[in-house]
Amino acid sequence: MSDKLLFHKTYLHPSSQEWVVFVHGAGGSSSIWFKQLKAYKEHFNLLLLDLRGHGRSNNMFQDMIKSPYTFKTVTADILEVLNHLKIQSAHFVGISLGTIIIRNLAELAPQRVRTMVLGGAVTRLDAKSQVLVQLGNLCKHIIPYMWLYGLFAYIVMPQEAQKESRSLFIREAKKLCQNEFKRWFKLAADVNPLMKYFKEKDLAIPTLYLMGSNDYMFIKPVKEMVNKHQHSYLTEFENCGHVCNVERPDEFNQHSIQFIQQHQAF
Repeated sequence: MSDKLLFHKTYLHPSSQEWVVFVHGAGGSSSIWFKQLKAYKEHFNLLLLDLRGHGRSNNMFQDMIKSPYTFKTVTADILEVLNHLKIQSAHFVGISLGTIIIRNLAELAPQRVRTMVLGGAVTRLDAKSQVLVQLGNLCKHIIPYMWLYGLFAYIVMPQEAQKESRSLFIREAKKLCQNEFKRWFKLAADVNPLMKYFKEKDLAIPTLYLMGSNDYMFIKPVKEMVNKHQHSYLTEFENCGHVCNVERPDEFNQHSIQFIQQHQAF
């Protein structure tokens, strides 16, 4: 595999022509989709990838080691993998920060995106979130990054029922080096300006938001987005938190697969 490409893995279906691309969030890796693989493999071709600096892409892009990350460059990484595999268009499934990357990809190359399934979607950082990001930004050179990541994990996923999701993301984040963490952390400052633009622009791409009712930091702005956009839909899981693909995998799989099947080519 080229060192200029993200680490990626494909699962080919014997007859389907439909591709589903999974995009994880910051601090995670493609391994967070382990509860989706069996159900999805029955219907689609799958592409799993690790974003730059994450999982098995953590030793790549050495020539970019001093360069700041932007949503545009991180999104371009995914487009390069699609081009390499000659995937002209696909359905995209994302979680947390990965949902912003998918939405940005739909902005840059709408012809490549058939549908979007956005779980635990981040559409805006509220005042509390912005204060936390600013404090983290001030302290990131002083406090060990895993302390910061652990703190944020507990703030975003505070409940006992979210323990598995929280532990999974903290475990994956340990694979990031501190400099890599700082690059991704800086992206948080770009969320609100980017999402304000996205809120004003409704793409003609079918979009399903899957949110936990206890995802208190992010569910309200998602509801506002869905009410504003003609092609967006929301399914809410009761007593579920931020990482709904891990907490409620059966419901997540059922609703997302059905949505994709409704919009696939025949």
